[in-house]
Amino acid sequence: MKKVLTYGTFDLLHVGHINILRRAKELGDYLIVAVSTDEFNALKEKKAYYSYEDRKFILEAVRYVDEVIPENNWEQKINDVKTHDVDVFVMGHDWEGEFDFLKDYCKVVYLPRTEGISTTKIKKDLNAKLK
Repeated sequence: MKKVLTYGTFDLLHVGHINILRRAKELGDYLIVAVSTDEFNALKEKKAYYSYEDRKFILEAVRYVDEVIPENNWEQKINDVKTHDVDVFVMGHDWEGEFDFLKDYCKVVYLPRTEGISTTKIKKDLNAKLK
């Protein structure tokens, strides 16, 4: 079985998230999604609308996702790859080169992001509409 791993906050789930999850799943048989915990987001000075537990629950309902694990820190990726016997690590192309150190452990793929959509854009658009 070929295992694929990706990471993200996955707040305000949108078509861009679904696209990357679908394309990641196409690279293997089993997709693991590591979701940033609320505590890790606080360290990154990032605030999600939904709690970690809610984001995990939502992702577990997505047909492309086989398993959801917590992302607690930047340093856990090598351990996650080894522990979960991962074959392919996937991230959006805006992270190009940032995770090349994982090439010693698995294949690393940077997928193009869906144009015109992001959680940041959704939040900005909602704020503009509310004013």
